[in-house]
Amino acid sequence: MNKYSLTYAQQLDSQDPLAEMRQQFSIPKQDNGDEEYYFTGNSLGLQPKLAREYVIEFLDAWQARGVKGHFEGDYPWMPYHEFLTEQAAQLVGAQNNEVVMMNSLTANLHFMMVSFYQPQGKRTKILIEDHAFPSDHYAVASQLKHHHQNLDENMLLWQPRQGEELLNHDDLYKIIAEQGDEIALILLPSVQYYTGQVLDMKTITEKAHAKGIKIGFDLAHAVGNIELSLHDWQVDFACWCSYKYLNAGAGSVAGCFVHQQHAQNTELNRFAGWWGHDKATRFKMDNNFKAMPTAEGWQLSNPPVLSLAAIRGSFDVIKMAGGIKALRQKSLKLTQYLLDLLNQELNGKITVITPTAEHQRGCQLSLMINKQLIGELGIDGKTVFNRIEAKGVTTDWREPNVIRVAPVPLYNSYADIYHFVRILKECLV
Repeated sequence: MNKYSLTYAQQLDSQDPLAEMRQQFSIPKQDNGDEEYYFTGNSLGLQPKLAREYVIEFLDAWQARGVKGHFEGDYPWMPYHEFLTEQAAQLVGAQNNEVVMMNSLTANLHFMMVSFYQPQGKRTKILIEDHAFPSDHYAVASQLKHHHQNLDENMLLWQPRQGEELLNHDDLYKIIAEQGDEIALILLPSVQYYTGQVLDMKTITEKAHAKGIKIGFDLAHAVGNIELSLHDWQVDFACWCSYKYLNAGAGSVAGCFVHQQHAQNTELNRFAGWWGHDKATRFKMDNNFKAMPTAEGWQLSNPPVLSLAAIRGSFDVIKMAGGIKALRQKSLKLTQYLLDLLNQELNGKITVITPTAEHQRGCQLSLMINKQLIGELGIDGKTVFNRIEAKGVTTDWREPNVIRVAPVPLYNSYADIYHFVRILKECLV
């Protein structure tokens, strides 16, 4: 059988143990009624049917119980965030007392930097990567300004080498070795949003700690995508959103990890709010803050249960699929199949800037239309992106010239990938 045929893709789908998980999601429709070829789970995951069910369950409880819903029912609202703790911990490789679902991603990064960026003496610098997601860059810059640190002198940038797209770890290790005594904090992505490159979090953390540097990670493109072991890697803190690979809905409540060695330190500097106060005495309304000795001690306000309900639904779907290990196994097969088809059908026309090595790629492959072809056709990459979208393919454009394609193992099929490559090929003529 021709391995580049639709029949072969359909055969792969028939042998896929996770194929039925697609039925747990609502797939957007094209104007003609057919399902979209949806490859944008790295930006906004599709809606799990359970998320809708659990949100309606919350609304019904609110309607029926009013304020008593805080304490009554199978999922009372007062401890609702606790129903998410175990599965969140499993997704990031943490202990239960190290994780909490709260706030939004950038807000959590700020709250973590309140605790972990404490410039003293000559140790005042923050190291980020040059093409960091803009919100992360803004957060770091504003923290430096808040501490009256000169940006040009105190923001260090890890850059790709001249003419290259990917970050070279040796360059980072050289910066740490040469300037580590002046670096207070390193904040990096675990998966680079533009290229899809997976960073070596374990080794980076070891190098940072050897120089006495605190280190945190933005896991926005990693959680629900790759396997993580934050506790064992000794990462100081990490933050993530829940609307990409976790499929919890636009702007849904984010997550936060604080390693237990820090979480247990209730004297660690932080911005405080009453939901981070000791549960046993929270409602005695004493104005003396007593932090919980867990990641929950960084909470500020009671969490929005409406959003947490959607997250509970998404987490339960991931659990049904067998957890992150099962998803990762399928993800590697999907991206390899996509790479094989691109090489066969579009060799010389498309460049994949994402690393092809399995340990350096997640769900996302970042594609560039080759400049020679663009010159021949008289078009640019954005035009190609618009063409495939008009044919029912939802991908993601990132300036200046990348089409991001993310085959998500929970709901994308091998047939989806076949049709994506077929349509892309049709649009490059």
